[in-house]
Amino acid sequence: MMKRTLIASVLTAALFLPAAVAGAADQQQIYGSQLMTQQERNEYSARMRAAKTAAEREQIRLEHHAQMTERARARGMTLPDEPSGRGRGGPGMGQGGGM
Repeated sequence: MMKRTLIASVLTAALFLPAAVAGAADQQQIYGSQLMTQQERNEYSARMRAAKTAAEREQIRLEHHAQMTERARARGMTLPDEPSGRGRGGPGMGQGGGM
């Protein structure tokens, strides 16, 4: 009986672990995500996906960066100077450029 319970627990963890890791990875790619609610992160991601051009995405990213910098300042925190993912192929940048 103990062996069966252990196997069931391991299988359950194996099923849910990838979803938890994917969620954490998404948060790390949004600049200032630790200062945002889940709804704000979802809305930001939706705006980025809806942007039609790279220039539009960059504008959204820069506005967001300014907002998060100000929010951090108001809370007595500091964030890195550069938005995450910049020049590293952030979300939605996986097309083309392959080997």
